Amino acid sequence: MRMVLCKKYNKEMEGLLTPPFPGSQGQDIFDNVSKQAWGEWQARQVRLINEKQLSMFNPEDRKYLTDQMEHFFANEDTDEADGYVPPEA
Repeated sequence: MRMVLCKKYNKEMEGLLTPPFPGSQGQDIFDNVSKQAWGEWQARQVRLINEKQLSMFNPEDRKYLTDQMEHFFANEDTDEADGYVPPEA
């Protein structure tokens, strides 16, 4: 099992097996984001894409998601789908 110091949770956690996409940003996520945090981001990303009807063909929509992802991993305020209620723990 590969461990990383997750920047979202600020603790040692299981890391991803491979970078999620090519390039320096994918490598940064691979090196600094846990498997758990990446999964949580993917779920939020899907909600944002669906709710806001984003298109991955649109450069502005891709930039919006990249900005939201950076805020999410830095524990800063991020957008959420309207009306989303997180499941109870």
